[in-house]
Amino acid sequence: MKKKYLSKGIFLFIIAAFIVCCFIQSPVSGAIGSLWSLLPPIVAIGLALITKEVYSSLFIGILTGGVLYSIATSGGFSGMFKTVVQQGIIANIADSYNVGILMFLVILGIIVVLMNKAGGSRAYGEWAATHIKTRAGASLATFLLGFLIFVDDYFNCLTVGSVMRPVTDKHNVSRSKLAYLIDATAAPVCIIAPISSWAAAVSGTVDGVNGIQLFIKTIPYNLYAILTLIMVLFIALSGVDYGPMRVHENNAKNGDLFTTRSTVYAEDAKPSHSKGKVIDLIIPVFILILFCVVGMIYTGGFFSGESFINSFANCDASFGLSVGSLGALIIIIFYYLCRRVLTFTECMDSIPAGFKQMVPAILILTFAWTLKTMTGLLEAGPFVSGIVESATAVKMLLPLLLFVVAIGLSFATGTSWGTFGILIPIVTSVFSKQLADVSSTGQIPSMVIICISACLAGAVCGDHCSPISDTTIMASTGAQCDHVNHVSTQLPYAFTVAGVCSVGYLLAGAIHHFFEPSNLVLNIMVTGSSVCLMLTILFIIRQINKKASGTAPEQKKK
Repeated sequence: MKKKYLSKGIFLFIIAAFIVCCFIQSPVSGAIGSLWSLLPPIVAIGLALITKEVYSSLFIGILTGGVLYSIATSGGFSGMFKTVVQQGIIANIADSYNVGILMFLVILGIIVVLMNKAGGSRAYGEWAATHIKTRAGASLATFLLGFLIFVDDYFNCLTVGSVMRPVTDKHNVSRSKLAYLIDATAAPVCIIAPISSWAAAVSGTVDGVNGIQLFIKTIPYNLYAILTLIMVLFIALSGVDYGPMRVHENNAKNGDLFTTRSTVYAEDAKPSHSKGKVIDLIIPVFILILFCVVGMIYTGGFFSGESFINSFANCDASFGLSVGSLGALIIIIFYYLCRRVLTFTECMDSIPAGFKQMVPAILILTFAWTLKTMTGLLEAGPFVSGIVESATAVKMLLPLLLFVVAIGLSFATGTSWGTFGILIPIVTSVFSKQLADVSSTGQIPSMVIICISACLAGAVCGDHCSPISDTTIMASTGAQCDHVNHVSTQLPYAFTVAGVCSVGYLLAGAIHHFFEPSNLVLNIMVTGSSVCLMLTILFIIRQINKKASGTAPEQKKK
């Protein structure tokens, strides 16, 4: 109880200190484009971690943003509600891109219910139980499936979660651990996959340079993605856990997969038919993947003559995923009817059931998007970019600075795409003279590649940690895990990797400044040193865990 009050007291002190700093910088009337612009996400994220109530925390953060914007624009009480309701909630629900994501989310929920009702998930779980014998094997299989589904992070989170839940549940892997495995192989994989919606987003942020070529060159320097995948492999194979995750895993070994709010999802536990086979899960998943890929390249102009890679670079991920998943749903229903594992009535009953299953995720996403709108109205992005631009005099420290700022901006706004969309143009402006020569030399300067990689790595790291991030919410939904549990158990792992990345980017800037080696030598030195440091830290944690294994077991936290 004392610890609970202490954490709340610390949070209130941080908020009070932050507000004092805001007043020192500018009055409340000058909230737009100032330090005040970061207050709403700080309030929302802090409350979510302290109270464990994500809906109320996000809504209070939204109201905080609305109040600040209303004061800054002299909108009054009515202006505050107009900002929150009309410009915030209604505008985000009406946004075509957001609606496409929500449509994809609902359709995927329907497909998951269909697979469970048909008995495909149960059959796959039984099949996997005969082939996957250990908890390490279940974790590794989750990692491998996540690594293979690299097209889009939303698609990755929801598909891997629905397929692997029966397997990880069978081997008593906690839902928090499953959510981490999903999240750690979603954005980190997509950000180093040349054929993905993320590659398309990055390739369009730099003018005058081949976007796909630049993206490929950033992959070896994207330390957060590389080190996160190494960490997931190490944890999956060794069974090492620390922080809150260790408590959740110990509870899972004793049969409690949730630790808090132990809800058994009906769709997981009670398939309608026992005659379903493994093929009743594999074929629908294959159809879904195929149709979603086709939908994405269709929106990018593949069937109008564009190349496969360019069609990915130009695709509309939201429209493509919604169109592809809708086509897949129709085919999957016909498949189950032809297989006679489901009746037409059962298929139609799955539609509202799938929608109902996704309501929590839809509500969190809507609030998260609205909170991003509040930070956008308060111009948090331009405020942060102004700080970065004023601190670019010491270019040796620029990779580290960009990485840290990207983490903060992505964590506060919950968007990695918006973060590198803000920071990469700053990098190109700093190195405008060097980039002007790219068309004639064909060579992109190493420091440009490193700095852009730092932006991407920091954006993914902040997105990975943020409770208001789309992909974090999707990972919780895919694992059917309490959202706050997922965030709190994932943070120590993400911070560990972020610390090693900070050393790596500091080393990259120093080596480039003092020695100016070739791009290949620089990459080997930076990435190699970071990987060695990451493995060293993981082995140290492993030894600490071994020494602590003889102590009294952790108490279950409720």
